[in-house]
Amino acid sequence: MISANEAKRNSRAAGGCSMEQVVQQLRPYLLGCKAYFGLAQAPKTWHELDEWLRHRQSAIQLKHWKRPAMMHRELRALGAGETAAGRVAAHGRRWWRNSDGLLKTVLTIAYIDRLGVSRLS
Repeated sequence: MISANEAKRNSRAAGGCSMEQVVQQLRPYLLGCKAYFGLAQAPKTWHELDEWLRHRQSAIQLKHWKRPAMMHRELRALGAGETAAGRVAAHGRRWWRNSDGLLKTVLTIAYIDRLGVSRLS
């Protein structure tokens, strides 16, 4: 089991981990939070946390691709249009901002689910 600080560090900087490793480290904490706070009547809060987690994972994915050429190539492989892939790659170093716009059309909820991230809501 990893410490909370180690999980936070790996999520923040992706710590040299693959997306699968990030998901494996994050999963126990998400399941624990869901179990502990599961009785809370706050569906809006859970939904907002799910959105933030997907946003964060998209940013980490962009950060893993590093270079604009790699971003463009990977987005095209995932089915993005030429325009969308080009616009995301043109601003390659703006991970957080990019992960909230056109990237949502490619890295969809289904894509994040396939990585194995459990939903809170």
